[in-house]
Amino acid sequence: MRARENTAKPSALLRALLLGCAATLLGGCISKDMSDLKQRVEEIKARPGSGVKPLPPLTPPTRHLYEAEELGLRSPFARPEQTRTVEVEPTPEVDAEQMRLQTEILAHANKEELERFSIDSLRMVGVLEDRESLWGIVRDPENSVHRVRVGNYVGQNFGKITNISEARIEIREIVKNSQGNWEERQTELALLDE
Repeated sequence: MRARENTAKPSALLRALLLGCAATLLGGCISKDMSDLKQRVEEIKARPGSGVKPLPPLTPPTRHLYEAEELGLRSPFARPEQTRTVEVEPTPEVDAEQMRLQTEILAHANKEELERFSIDSLRMVGVLEDRESLWGIVRDPENSVHRVRVGNYVGQNFGKITNISEARIEIREIVKNSQGNWEERQTELALLDE
């Protein structure tokens, strides 16, 4: 035990000695005479200042008029119309309900934005209310937010929004059953609590 104490004391003493030497050497390098520094600063201040170069003149942007509408082209601000083809197989016995559902499917040719996603991947995140109606706010899997109202289509099974409340969006889908007939199915998007 004593051998360890004796070896520890010389190393601490050596460190203190080296620290004292370094402080003495560095203290000798410091000069309190700053006359040369003050003279240099005065020389720099005495130099004549150079003027600031003026900014180049601003040129107004070139104006381009959109003339493609006159040529019958689509407006770049309108949503592109997406069409899809749905094969409706004729059934031997088509009752009025099947005819109504088939007609709705065939009449709905322009696909809306939220029909690219399955209903399970969509999330209701809020509502907006104006004077006329209540709008639902839906987030898709790509984290884009969409405003929807009653009558809009969502999901991949011809899901049509039938009602919007502050807590949920009710949707009616048209799907094929096991016999190959079209039938309506009710589903909903509940308000997401985060």
